[in-house]
Amino acid sequence: MTGPALRIAVLVPCFNEEAAVATVVSDFRKALPTAQIFVYDNNSRDRTIEIARAAGAIVRSERRQGKGHVVRRMFADIDADIYVLVDGDATYDAPRAPRMIDALVNDHLDMVVGFRVDQSVTAYRPGHRTGNWMLTSFLSSVFGQAFKDILSGYRVFSRRFVKSFPVLSDGFEIETELSVHALELALPVTEVETPYYARPEGSFSKLNTWRDGCCRSARGWCWIR
Repeated sequence: MTGPALRIAVLVPCFNEEAAVATVVSDFRKALPTAQIFVYDNNSRDRTIEIARAAGAIVRSERRQGKGHVVRRMFADIDADIYVLVDGDATYDAPRAPRMIDALVNDHLDMVVGFRVDQSVTAYRPGHRTGNWMLTSFLSSVFGQAFKDILSGYRVFSRRFVKSFPVLSDGFEIETELSVHALELALPVTEVETPYYARPEGSFSKLNTWRDGCCRSARGWCWIR
């Protein structure tokens, strides 16, 4: 189990998540009561900032558009021993975070990936599932091993990983970059199954299945060249 001396930071990149962000902040506050929760807003046009702040999060902004830019800023800005990266759409299971952190600490790992297990037929769009399978299979053929869920947005990192990771991407291909980096350097990593839920009513995906899927695949190929 993690001790009180470990500083835990929950990192929540957000773009137009007013319908979900309060739930994310509340759920992770319950699951990790000693953690600091940071919401980084990425030019939202709704009430994401106000709602996140009212829920008790530390709210900051990144003006360059794209999830990769937000993750780069969070990794640079925030000082902690353990980092929990999670999307602000309330699709990931906060109660699973302590188990993921325990795996990181007890097994001396650098990254733990939340392997998504659907809890609803609407949680995981078919095109996303296919793209995830194709990219995962490709990386497995290159490295001889890979993750089961290469594109998961729910991850726990060591300080060493965060402070040495050279973020290059600017958009949703950040998940591919994180995974390829770990595989290239043969870092100690694992996956932990986690429930994956449908977005709450009023929350909409910003991921374009084919545009972002092709970008992720192209980035993955470039990184391993």
